[in-house]
Amino acid sequence: MRVMVLVKATQESELGFRSTPETLAMMQAMGRFNDDLREAGIFVMADGLTPSSRGKRVAFDGTGRTVIDGPFAMPRELVAGFWLWEVKDMDEAVAWVKRCPNPMPGPSEIEIRPLYELADLQSDSDVGSKP
Repeated sequence: MRVMVLVKATQESELGFRSTPETLAMMQAMGRFNDDLREAGIFVMADGLTPSSRGKRVAFDGTGRTVIDGPFAMPRELVAGFWLWEVKDMDEAVAWVKRCPNPMPGPSEIEIRPLYELADLQSDSDVGSKP
């Protein structure tokens, strides 16, 4: 099963990366965690995202398109970084996230979302029943 592991943004991450002893130590700890993921064979890819002030959104309404410049409100609803993992089940993904160093200097959250698999998209009987 493939999962996207989303590191939620914080007020601090929305300010951008700052090279301090604390952030460098955090990056080193995350590097060691990524090495463990590779050794376990579940790491597919990972990366961090720049603050939303450098991003854009495109809003769709019928044939209309509106470009919205960042920054975007409510950092806790934004994504600061991600992993893509191949795990046997959601329990394994949760176990790995629990081992993860805190990705932010203060309180933070990580969200785990399964990706659709081909079998999910081929089953007509399940259409509309997925939460």
